[in-house]
Amino acid sequence: MREIEQADELELQLVVTGMHLSNEFGLTLDEIKKDGFHVDHKVEMLLSSDTAVGVTKSTGLGMIGFADVFESLRPDIVVILGDRFELVAAAYSALFAVIPIAHIHGGELTEGAFDDAIRHGITKTAQLHFTSTEQYRRRVIQMGENPSHVFNVGAPGVENIFRLNLHDREEVEHRIGLELGSRSLLVTFHPSTMEQGKCGEHFSNLLNVLGRLEQTSIVFTKANADTEGRLINEMIDDFVSTRSAAVAHTSLGQISYLSLMRLVSGMIGNSSSGIIEAPSFRIGTVNIGDRQKGRVRAESVIDCDVDEQSIEAALDELFSGDFQKRLKNVDNPHGAGEVAERIVKVLRNAPLEEYIKKPFFDI
Repeated sequence: MREIEQADELELQLVVTGMHLSNEFGLTLDEIKKDGFHVDHKVEMLLSSDTAVGVTKSTGLGMIGFADVFESLRPDIVVILGDRFELVAAAYSALFAVIPIAHIHGGELTEGAFDDAIRHGITKTAQLHFTSTEQYRRRVIQMGENPSHVFNVGAPGVENIFRLNLHDREEVEHRIGLELGSRSLLVTFHPSTMEQGKCGEHFSNLLNVLGRLEQTSIVFTKANADTEGRLINEMIDDFVSTRSAAVAHTSLGQISYLSLMRLVSGMIGNSSSGIIEAPSFRIGTVNIGDRQKGRVRAESVIDCDVDEQSIEAALDELFSGDFQKRLKNVDNPHGAGEVAERIVKVLRNAPLEEYIKKPFFDI
């Protein structure tokens, strides 16, 4: 967004929606404003429900909101990142308004979440594609996209690590309200939306293992607005209330989250941040279950099943001396920077009038 603002040929229009507008999830709209961005429109769409019905109705409200936004702003192109259900509303509203779409992070796999299907669906609505690895670029082309419209640029989240001024240890501990000590874990666990009804059981297994750890500081970041996310958050609150060396935060904000990630002994959960960003800090990640199954990962990621024995064994490996030594040589397959510059270079020169009718590219 900053690169777009600095480009003479481009004008940034910013639309904020979903959890950014919710007090329950940290009202991160305030963080956006603190960063100095002007918000052109807000789309209120999030119902206070994490059931399948609630998520579906939220998406419907989002389509109504984005229809009005696109009629008002009349953008030349819509740039969206990722695979959350809010993007279904944005992408299909743009499609119906015949506005080209540039999609970031296409071609990836996360077989344990319906985000997987959302991501691939958005690929078929989009005309420009910015992937985070060459493997993902090939997969987008395999889905019928013109190779000249698909660019491997790396992951924006990784670039942030090198662009942002991160907090030091003292500031991080002040912000989270906990001393990290000699051993600490960042826990980020979201619902595996293709396994509805099992989320509580899987997360309970993780909490039971964490409860047996000694001399370990634990920092939870709460779950998002997906199906059964509120159940996870209630379980986090119950756990933290009984353990002095554990804290929970609804949202730390981008800078504080990355600053904390840099300092902890390791990550555990099923968040994409443990696979995409964490390797750049050369910290280990215990990735639980199938939510991130299929995503390209560095050697710093330890995959395990959802049962207590598997989680415990993975944590033992994470803290082992041999594994910690190997982390020093880890390379992040999702790039190392210049992502925004590459994307904006393409946006500057994109012949948008040629993108409206999109043929299927047969390999």
